[in-house]
Amino acid sequence: MNIRKITALTLILSILNINIFTSVFAIENNKARAKKQESKMDYVNLDWWKGFSDEYLEEYIVKAVENNHDLKIATQRVEQARQATNIQLGSELPTLSVGATPLLAKIPGMTSTEGFFSVPLIASYELDIFLKNRDKTRAMKKAYEAAKLQEKSAHLTVAGAVGTLYYNIVKLDKIIDLQNELITNREKIFELMKLSNQEGIVSTADMLRAEKAYIFAVSDMQDLKKARESALNAFCVLIGETPNNSSQIKRISYDSIAENKAIPETISSEVIVERPDYLAAQKLLEKAKIDVRVAKKEFLPTIDIAGLINFSVTSLMGFNSMNWTNALAGLGLSGMLPVFTGGKRIANLKIQKSRYEEVLQNYYKTNLTSIQEVNDALSSLKLDDEKYQNNLKALNMENKDFEYSELKYESGVISYLDLIQRKESLLVIEKMVTSSKIDTYIDQIGLYKATAGVNL
Repeated sequence: MNIRKITALTLILSILNINIFTSVFAIENNKARAKKQESKMDYVNLDWWKGFSDEYLEEYIVKAVENNHDLKIATQRVEQARQATNIQLGSELPTLSVGATPLLAKIPGMTSTEGFFSVPLIASYELDIFLKNRDKTRAMKKAYEAAKLQEKSAHLTVAGAVGTLYYNIVKLDKIIDLQNELITNREKIFELMKLSNQEGIVSTADMLRAEKAYIFAVSDMQDLKKARESALNAFCVLIGETPNNSSQIKRISYDSIAENKAIPETISSEVIVERPDYLAAQKLLEKAKIDVRVAKKEFLPTIDIAGLINFSVTSLMGFNSMNWTNALAGLGLSGMLPVFTGGKRIANLKIQKSRYEEVLQNYYKTNLTSIQEVNDALSSLKLDDEKYQNNLKALNMENKDFEYSELKYESGVISYLDLIQRKESLLVIEKMVTSSKIDTYIDQIGLYKATAGVNL
């Protein structure tokens, strides 16, 4: 009875220990996952996005970091590069193999067969006196570091795409509202023109022009709705959701948009050294340089140490006799120098040198392209902001002009047809202001991508 109690108690404690271990492991795993996710958020500099004072946009940036499939692919490539580095690191370490070999043999002169069982242990190690394997590992580490930087670059690109598409959708919302007003306005103009034509006040040509303007406005509305639907579907894909949920995408209204961020006068070209694509190109250049060095070392001899210990017994019951007395052992050192390989080593060296030149030119190109993108983004932001300010002035003047027109209409100086024609001009300028204002926001995002999300 006591033995049963002890057994049961031991079993219960074992189960408790397993559950405790599982819980602790799950907690630690969740902590590691949260820490890893937090580091991914550092890639996109969420504080920069908070400057727009738009909770919806911040939420979508977080969703994109968590769910975007391109970013998950980039993360898997980083993991592949890390494991490839581990594989190469294993080449620097000795290898040890153990086996089991059962053998049934008939010895000459005997009618019976004998059974043998051997346990070989084989060890080998390449003496890396020329540091060839060490250099290969260094090259793989450079590739791993480049993959991590490319992952960061992908995060910046996706975050920028989310912000750009988001504000384009906000712009389309506002322009569609204005287009609805424009359609209503042109319909009124056409109806008045038709009545005036029946009274002989306006020509049939003027009436047809008004009808055509109305039809074009309706057609433009279809294009705008189509563009918004397409943008919403693409936006869902960016944040990792099904396009079937496009109607559920919440966004800020155009009229609630906060003031734009301050525009820097100049940006130092040194910001490019913070760009992950520039740093990745630098790492790949370092890797290519090491690859050339490795290709040269392929012409040097390879020195290996190998050892063997083999224990043999005549039956499975004789394992207690597996000792040094009946062991076969050996230790050797070998040096091999390839004399003729059909020109493969020379060709490989030339390939690595050519790849180095290719990577070098890509590095130079990335440097120049980075500077160009920074200059283009800043220039576009300044010019579009100037355009927005001019359009805003034109809108203010048009508003005043329309107010005067309303007073003239109330005084009977102008007709209702004249008034709504002035209203059409006002709506057209409002659409221009909407587009130019959103363009400045998109330019800010372009500058964010060009400067790798650095707070300027």
